[in-house]
Amino acid sequence: MPTEKTSLATLEYQTIGEVAGPLLFVSRVRGCAYGEMVEVRSVDGSIKYGQVIEIAGELAVVQVFGPTAGLDVKRTKVRFSGEVAKMPCSINLLGRILNGMGQPRDGGPEIFPEEEREIIGSPINPWSRDEPRDFIQTGISAIDGLNTLVRGQKLPIFSGAGLPGNELAALIVKNAKILGGEEFAIVFGAMGITRREASFFQESFARSGALERVVFFLNLADDPTVERLLTPRCALTVAEYLAFEHDMQVLVILTDMTNYCEALREISTAREEVPGRRGYPGYMYTDLATIYERAGRIKGKRGSVTQIPILSMPDDDITHPIPDLTGYITEGQIVLSRQLHRRGIFPPIDVLPCLSRLMNLGIGEGRTRADHRGVADQLYAYYAEGVDLRRLVAIVGEEALTDTDRLTLKFADAFEQNFLDQKEENRELEQTLEIGWNLISMMPRETVKRIKTEYIDMYYNPAKAEDVTTAGGN
Repeated sequence: MPTEKTSLATLEYQTIGEVAGPLLFVSRVRGCAYGEMVEVRSVDGSIKYGQVIEIAGELAVVQVFGPTAGLDVKRTKVRFSGEVAKMPCSINLLGRILNGMGQPRDGGPEIFPEEEREIIGSPINPWSRDEPRDFIQTGISAIDGLNTLVRGQKLPIFSGAGLPGNELAALIVKNAKILGGEEFAIVFGAMGITRREASFFQESFARSGALERVVFFLNLADDPTVERLLTPRCALTVAEYLAFEHDMQVLVILTDMTNYCEALREISTAREEVPGRRGYPGYMYTDLATIYERAGRIKGKRGSVTQIPILSMPDDDITHPIPDLTGYITEGQIVLSRQLHRRGIFPPIDVLPCLSRLMNLGIGEGRTRADHRGVADQLYAYYAEGVDLRRLVAIVGEEALTDTDRLTLKFADAFEQNFLDQKEENRELEQTLEIGWNLISMMPRETVKRIKTEYIDMYYNPAKAEDVTTAGGN
């Protein structure tokens, strides 16, 4: 029964009926609400925090942010706060390292918030949402040239176990800027990563000088699993505050969304819910949408939130529910290739399954360069043909190919070695397009059919094709 309190919203209960993993089932509850924050006080006086995730009559299911092993069901007390989860927001969060719940873990001074905001948030109202546009230069040719990221877009990276998705994320954090030189504030949400990965990110940010403009939310693999469900929401709450209250351009990187979905599946199993595809809850699409749809721009606001979620495809399976649902919700994908990685190409971006649905909004005359779209289309067409010819050669041999086919094979190799492979190099867009034209100039002019004649006359130069191996600086 509840102890004496002045308000139903802050009553303290000692009526825990069952503990199942991170979940407490509290009976005879009155006046609590879905999403309400909870204090769980054990017999030894230690306090854990949790959140109401389900209400059925007088039964409340509380999700505890921490281990529940050893809790005395009869003597543990639960207090409902009457408030939902909130994130203290301040511009002074830049340069700080926080845990997955937004509490400092860097030993720095206490954060005095300018405002506290509910972490649940909501998608931007379609009526007030402005069109994503403005080219974002990442310094990576495969993205800038062929799958352009624009301000306000959500563009995920599909990685895999052992692939350098984290290294690619660190490179984007280091180089990302809006054409014209404006740098981004970075909100980095790490979920379920190892201490080694955490050290890599911290050292990378410090070495590049980006740490002072990064808000780092860090949930380690040995931190509470359920904390991962809060991490992206806390990160996006801060991102929205910086973007729409302080007019900043904010880039949100969330890694690894696979760990987030595994936490979601774990909680669903503990609640004994009917599983969906491969054991994931049927509402995973909706849950992911509440995260991804918080990217964008608002009419009349100078700031923006651009998202780059990173996920590891289990068994490199792009049809797995996590990448599959992510691809439906977001505006394209950047896919990493294990085959290119084995050949030492970095970043190992397989451009053929990649897509940026909003690319056309950020490129072209007045934004990047008038020939940008044509160059991208022509490079893609040649490379796709070259990859198909590699499969054909494995069957019939190279002797059956025409001279143009052999040249296309040579193009595919040069494209991977000089356009895709750039190691840690930060390429300006002009350099990316120059390498693209040098590669196109390898092919006979009559085969260049996806670029307007005026641009072919301006940039096509077979003499420079011989220098293609040095054009990328490799």
